[in-house]
Amino acid sequence: MRNVHTKVTLEPDLIVKLRSLARKHGISFDQALNDALRAGVAAGDVPPYRLPTRALGLRRAIDLNKGLQLAGDLEDAETIRKLELRN
Repeated sequence: MRNVHTKVTLEPDLIVKLRSLARKHGISFDQALNDALRAGVAAGDVPPYRLPTRALGLRRAIDLNKGLQLAGDLEDAETIRKLELRN
């Protein structure tokens, strides 16, 4: 593959970061720029989905590892309650 020379205008903060990366990895500025562009293009245009975590406020007695069993038990209890109301 043949290198193509082109002119780009970089913002000063990017130049600082790229120079720092180049020094850190012992590569040229051009290589640092190309690596950064490749990483950005590979990541795609969609930013990664991030969802902040938060406390659920669950009681410690609830074991979430058995969530389906718990859901089934709750559903059974509700069905029994409704059947008892019919009598």
